[in-house]
Formats: sequence, structure tokens, C-alpha cells
Amino acid sequence: MPDSSIDRSAVRRIKAAAGLMLGWVALLWVLEAVDSSTGALGTYGLSPRDLGELRDIIPMAFLHHGFDHLSANAVPLLVLGFLAALGGIGRFLRVVLTIMVVGGLGVWLTAADNSVTAGASGVVFGLLGYLLVRGFVNRSAVDIVVGLLVLVMYGSALWGVLPTNPSVSWQGHLFGLVGGVLAAFMFRRPKRRAPAGALIP
Repeated sequence: MPDSSIDRSAVRRIKAAAGLMLGWVALLWVLEAVDSSTGALGTYGLSPRDLGELRDIIPMAFLHHGFDHLSANAVPLLVLGFLAALGGIGRFLRVVLTIMVVGGLGVWLTAADNSVTAGASGVVFGLLGYLLVRGFVNRSAVDIVVGLLVLVMYGSALWGVLPTNPSVSWQGHLFGLVGGVLAAFMFRRPKRRAPAGALIP
């Protein structure tokens, strides 16, 4: 008979991951509605190479340049975030924070003068990079399969790291991706030690 405690743990992880991502995406819609109606949040976009703008590295990931921009990010953020969060909410939050910081600093250092960058696409690319390499870093067959499925679904998005569209922050995409790969190594699962006397093939 299957271990019911394992089943309950899996259900809790699924519920926690789904609840977190649904809440996150809902928050983005609320923030965009507030900004569209009042314009009060526009100052939290990130402008490059201004020391005062460093405070906007985190907030800029929660803001968008209109509902079309948000719509383009909402579904991949929901899907990739859910898959990443299944590995544990604590680890997921550390991964996302790493992506935001690395991606935001990359944008701050390299974005075009007089530009204002906002949006969750850097986090989306970061989660994409994290999921693609996590299985190989952790030597987990399940995570490798998840990564391959993610590659099939969203692999074409990787072209977004190239400077092909002047109205799109390829810097946010590129450095978000770098942050996700870095996070996969920083927060790898610890290796299990073999019991004393066990033979290792």
C-alpha cells in the first residue's frame, strides 16, 4: 500500500505552490490596475546607473507597462513558478530573490540610458534557467524530465536574451536567466550520505 504520509506531503506541496503562484499573479493584476488608474507606481521602474534607483531592483519585478505586458508574463510566471515552487516554498523564495537581485543589477548596469525597465519577465527567464539546469545540478531524474518538458514548452523564449527588439529589455531576460542558473547551483539539494558500511557502486 502507498505511504499515505507521502501522499499528504505531496498534496500539501501542490496546494502551497499553487496558492503562492495564484496569489502572486493576482497581486500583479491588482498592482497594474492601481497603476493604470492612478499612475502612482510608475516611479518604481528601474532606471540605469543611478544609485537611488537600486532600491527599485525588487519592486520593478512586480510592475508592468500596461495590461498587455502583464498578460504576456502572467501565464509563464504561473506555470514556471508553480513547477519551481513544488521543490519547497523556502527554497523557491530564495531562488526568486536571487533572480531578482542578479537580474536587476544586470539591468541597472547595462540598460540603455533614459530607459525605465519594469516587469516580471526577468523572473520568468530566471525560473526558466533554474528549471532547465536544476535536475542536472541535483542529479535528479525527475527534475531533468521536468526541465526537458519546460524546454519543449518555453525553449523558443530563450531568443529573448538577444537584443533583437529595442522596446524589450533583453538585459532583464539575459541577467534573469543568469540569476536562475546561478540559483540552481547556490541552492542545490545537499547530497545524502551513505550509511556507514554501505557499499557505493
